[in-house]
Amino acid sequence: MLEKIFETSQQFLKIKNFPYLRYFIKTVKLTHRMSVIAGQRGIGKTTTVIQLLLAKVEQNRFDTRILYVQADHFILGSLSLYTIAEHFSLLGGRWLAIDEIHKYPNWSQELKSIYDTFPKLELFISGSSALEIYRGSHDLIRRSVYYSMHGLSFREYLEMSYAVTLQSYSLEELCTHHQVCASEILKVCETIKINILREFAEYLKNGFYPYFFELKDQDVYRMTLEQNFHAIIETDLTALYPHLTGHSIKKIKELLMFIANAVPFVPNWHKLLTILEIGDVRTLKTYFSHLESATLIATVSTASTKLSKIESADKIYLNNTNQLFAISSTTPNIGTVRETFFLSMVSQTHRVSLPKQGDFLIDDHRIFEIGGKKKNYEQILSEKHAFLACDDIEIGLHHKIPLWLFGFLY
Repeated sequence: MLEKIFETSQQFLKIKNFPYLRYFIKTVKLTHRMSVIAGQRGIGKTTTVIQLLLAKVEQNRFDTRILYVQADHFILGSLSLYTIAEHFSLLGGRWLAIDEIHKYPNWSQELKSIYDTFPKLELFISGSSALEIYRGSHDLIRRSVYYSMHGLSFREYLEMSYAVTLQSYSLEELCTHHQVCASEILKVCETIKINILREFAEYLKNGFYPYFFELKDQDVYRMTLEQNFHAIIETDLTALYPHLTGHSIKKIKELLMFIANAVPFVPNWHKLLTILEIGDVRTLKTYFSHLESATLIATVSTASTKLSKIESADKIYLNNTNQLFAISSTTPNIGTVRETFFLSMVSQTHRVSLPKQGDFLIDDHRIFEIGGKKKNYEQILSEKHAFLACDDIEIGLHHKIPLWLFGFLY
């Protein structure tokens, strides 16, 4: 019964297993029996779960204790994931990876049943960024650990480009010893004769999604990236939110294009209703929520120092700089590119909000102003824990930190 599924699994284990290990493999300890890894299309989730499987059996893809299954693959036919897990367990299976889980109907109920019935199985589950475990079953929250996986950092982009090993740094290290951190990186770059600022400029355009290294063509990459946005909205969102109609999908796409050409901006809900011809504010905010859950946009809110919580969504960006270059109808504003990069990198492990002075407030503690090499402290002069993140400089001074260095946070 499982013979063909095993054959298909072994094929995927062969063609999707790449030697480079992303930050997720190196830094995240998956100690729970069911790990759910969610992330945007194209950031490497499939490769990651396959690497996790193969690490369990010393890279032997023919070991029958591991099985990789695509939840939407036609080979499953009428077989349920539960039935596959049952037979796999009876054959001595130990580690089961289920990819694209969001495309499978009643996924949360089946995962709950698999988890409860086969206690010897360890599960690696991957799905869309918009995958919300609590939406399917509150019981699943207690049975699984949810992880969010991100696109390539600038550090990873350099490692993949030049087969080098580079260290990552904490935000605390960058704020206190950024000159030492930058010097260590520049020393490695000097040995392999690369210009860090030139590479950074390329990364901003092409470096966030690992499949750029397979395509190796900027134009094809951007076309593929744009097609992925359509697939996220047309396929992933509709799989998770079946109530979305063709009209809804059309309006969500129009909203994304509007955002791409206006970021960063403070949403004027009633003005947007008129421009996009959407019926009411509630529907418009729902569309924004869907785009954010799918990690196509990022919202930054004003932090209430009194209540220590976010009060409202005040400023909107695209999720990463590659998106800006792929779908903006004009050349993106360099200031927007810089802010988008900073937000994309820092928000992975830190809380980002909007301060009264400066561009970003990190963890209610540090204020950052983003700009070019001529940026000065004028706007944040009165702030105690304030820093500049500046483009076009290799190494900084005092509280002036190179912008590219924030690409080494993971």
